[in-house]
Amino acid sequence: MISNDIRQSPTLPGQFYHDAGRFEQGKESVFARSWQLITGAEEMVRLPGEVLPFKFMDGLIEEPLLLLYDEQGQPRCLSNVCTHRGKILVEHPGRLDRSQLICGYHGRRFGLDGSFRSMPEMESALDFPCASDHLTQLPLHNWRQFQFTSLQPAFPFDAWIAEMEQKIGFLPIETFRFAPERSRDYLVKAHWALYCDNYLEGFHIPFVHKGLATSLDWSGYRTECYRWSNCQVGISRGGEHCFQLPTHHEDAGQEIAAYYFWLFPNIMFNFYPWGLSLNIVRPLHKDLTRVSFRTYVWDEAKLGQGAGGDVDLVEREDEAVVEQVHIGTRSRFYQSGRFSPSRETGVHHFHLLLQEMFAETKTGSPTIR
Repeated sequence: MISNDIRQSPTLPGQFYHDAGRFEQGKESVFARSWQLITGAEEMVRLPGEVLPFKFMDGLIEEPLLLLYDEQGQPRCLSNVCTHRGKILVEHPGRLDRSQLICGYHGRRFGLDGSFRSMPEMESALDFPCASDHLTQLPLHNWRQFQFTSLQPAFPFDAWIAEMEQKIGFLPIETFRFAPERSRDYLVKAHWALYCDNYLEGFHIPFVHKGLATSLDWSGYRTECYRWSNCQVGISRGGEHCFQLPTHHEDAGQEIAAYYFWLFPNIMFNFYPWGLSLNIVRPLHKDLTRVSFRTYVWDEAKLGQGAGGDVDLVEREDEAVVEQVHIGTRSRFYQSGRFSPSRETGVHHFHLLLQEMFAETKTGSPTIR
């Protein structure tokens, strides 16, 4: 049981990270109720008629979905499953030939808003069409150049994103350029939550990231926890490679080298003076996690400098230590640990949220609050 009082609370038990049943439960308790980024949407779907088929969480919850713009230019996220016999409607990204979706199995047609339009040989069917003949429409939210959806959101999108927008809203994020040449995936042989545990504390930086530690002032490093997210604030050690903060900013006057934002349960927005490193943690199974690094450049001249100077090296260092922790938490001699009250508030916050989400689905509590 994770206590609200970090001073006396244990961490999650080691068994949590290795229990196959708990991992499976997390699909519905945590991820089906979360907001997830629609990867590639900002590059591939911009105009009416353009369509992107995708899976909600590739490798974990492979629900087939569609992102498109309807005839009025309204973005929509729809089920990609025909309501007649379940065939996938759109198999490849591209542009629709007509302003409708047509199933290639039996010719059922839908409007770009998901509404049923017609189907051959159904004239004698009774009570047809009905509500279940329309495609399910999912909630869709734009934030800057990114789009997010959820299967059954446990919390409002605005409450999830609000503090990040307040903190870094001064940056022209919608103009950041996606840099595929600086983006890649990593496979980590560990439970997804262990990767998040590691990310959520700067406690390990002086011990694991020797290079990064030279750029950050450890004494000023802090974590700010919100309801559904938290932010680690990295202060520059030498007063260089910092954000030029507006005079009205809440951190004005501070030499900020990086803002490390974590959005529950698995998305990290890492802001540096050169731009953004977006990290998406995708569980594959209890012993394997894919971490996607997507790089968005704002100021090319600042690349390779300061706290965000070598994100690839930092990732590899994190990967190595997290894999060792995954092995160690299987030990018969390890039960659970204790939080550092001064340095592990972010991890404690994460564990409390996991406990809350699992408890809600067990007791059948309402999802939206």
